[in-house]
Amino acid sequence: MAKKRSFFERLTGGITVDDTSDMDTLDEKGESGLISPDEVWAEEDAELAVDMQETPSMVIIKTMTAGVRPDDLQIEITRDNVTIKGERKETHSGNDDGFHMKELYWGSFSRSIALPDEIDPDLAEASEKHGLLTIKLPKFDKNKKAQLKVKSS
Repeated sequence: MAKKRSFFERLTGGITVDDTSDMDTLDEKGESGLISPDEVWAEEDAELAVDMQETPSMVIIKTMTAGVRPDDLQIEITRDNVTIKGERKETHSGNDDGFHMKELYWGSFSRSIALPDEIDPDLAEASEKHGLLTIKLPKFDKNKKAQLKVKSS
């Protein structure tokens, strides 16, 4: 099984020295198996950096999603996990001439986060302002009591 690349390796298209041994082989046509940075991006999504804060009643997750429309974000929530997926689409034309630097990440990204406490997915809220996505996840109240009325048939 291949080792998962770090965010930095995926961002820069870099590889570690250990990774080159698997890629230097020749295929049946005698061609090199070297992987270009573009092919590295195609292998897996980039991973979002997040801040996660816990209060007595809530778990709050913040991440930068600048350049992504809120409608293009997918957020899946369970009681103990959150997954954020999206794609940052490149806006310039296909002409790469004239660039002195190209450091911005364009493409799909995702992040799955194990939550420190059980939350109530039905009460979760997400908002975006100036590229900052904020997800508020109210904790599941395990001590909440409810009165149940017995119906007569």
